[in-house]
Amino acid sequence: MLRKGVTDSFGSAIHSLKAAHLTDTVIQRSKRMILDTLGVGLLGSTTAVFNKVLQYSKMYRATKTSTVWGRSDLTLPPPYAAFVNGVAVHSMDFDDTWHPATHPSGAVLPALLALAETLNTRTSGLELLLAFNVGVEVQGRLMRFSKEAHNIPKRFHPPAVVGIMGSAAASAKLLGLEVPQCREALAIAASYAGAPMANAATQTKPLHIGNATRRGLEAAYLSLLGLEGNRQILDMDSGFGAFYTDYTPDRLPNVSSYRWILEDQDVAFKRFPAHLGMHWVADAAAALRARLLATNPNMDFKQIKHIVLRVPNSRYINCPFPASEHEARHSFQFNACTAMLDGKVSVESFSSCEMDRMELKELLAKAKVENPQDNLSNFDTMYCEVQVELNNGEAFTERCNTFYGHWRKPLSQADLCQKFRDNASLVLPLDAVEGVINLVDNLEQLTDVSVLSSCLQMNMQTQLCQKMPH
Repeated sequence: MLRKGVTDSFGSAIHSLKAAHLTDTVIQRSKRMILDTLGVGLLGSTTAVFNKVLQYSKMYRATKTSTVWGRSDLTLPPPYAAFVNGVAVHSMDFDDTWHPATHPSGAVLPALLALAETLNTRTSGLELLLAFNVGVEVQGRLMRFSKEAHNIPKRFHPPAVVGIMGSAAASAKLLGLEVPQCREALAIAASYAGAPMANAATQTKPLHIGNATRRGLEAAYLSLLGLEGNRQILDMDSGFGAFYTDYTPDRLPNVSSYRWILEDQDVAFKRFPAHLGMHWVADAAAALRARLLATNPNMDFKQIKHIVLRVPNSRYINCPFPASEHEARHSFQFNACTAMLDGKVSVESFSSCEMDRMELKELLAKAKVENPQDNLSNFDTMYCEVQVELNNGEAFTERCNTFYGHWRKPLSQADLCQKFRDNASLVLPLDAVEGVINLVDNLEQLTDVSVLSSCLQMNMQTQLCQKMPH
């Protein structure tokens, strides 16, 4: 059913929101998101899927080019730099997650940094923060037009649906587009949107983020050049409503009294690279391991007879015997059994040598998944319970309602920075790593964000990172 005014209200908000609308909470939360996204993107630039899309993107050349994170000897046209950097961000499923469910930062930040490098004027850190938050806000608003979107997805991967709209909005903001052009950018982006969940747990899933950030940037460029789309794209069931069975859009508030969704809904940051649901089950399994060892310090895990995992019902994260790292990142069984054996899950847990351990395979064969009716597929309400029965008949159970890193139990700033250091130091020199932390921490004071892009290149002149510009 046609509802007038929603698309126009989005176009107006994208154009009219100013840096003065940003609150201290929004600035601090979004800077944490930016730092984390850069770290997982740098780590992701070491993966096989990143190298494959990089080889493809190197076929394209342009006069104006942008940085490829972690590569000092290579630049690409802005859409392709955004594409490969976006793929890097999600290549290990290590990026932030929001509620309703999506990965908000990776769909926006690569486009903005690529675009900023090619503009004729300098982009300040405050301008970057504003555009970034406009892109995040559009995603949050669109997801709240559907109750279906609040749950773990079944049909479409959310970044491929709302992420591309956020990228288009953020790019339009940074380009300084007028209200009609902002509206057209959303209309164009909607025709790029959508990716099926069937490609989850494969190397193709990271392309969903890469395509979202690239295609959103392209949509803004095309709008700038005068391309037109349906002017009521967000109002219509046959428009953006095609992605949700219960789409109920509404106008955005007037910017004079605007309140950002990020003000009220923080994001979750992951401690290890896997689907968000895995963090509940890993924490429960690690707690159960500690309890077993407290009872018997010489515990032999071969004594475990059965393992029961009580988790939400979601097919694509129920993978009993993962055959690849991507399947393992989406396997309740793998992450529970790994945490049971090791006391934690880490980046190294998904290496072939760790995945091929005989003791791990023996535990996987003993694991069974149950889906209690009260355990909904919702990142805000779900829980994970792990129960083991030993050969002697003893049974132990641990439950995780909120893992460390969830928005209800956020990572400390020290732990978030340490995660960045662990990730980025595999790609950048240590002084550059500390330089990026410093730049992001003071982002609202930065006069030219190109210095940040310089710091994201391997073997750069790191003195750029050590001196804050005035």
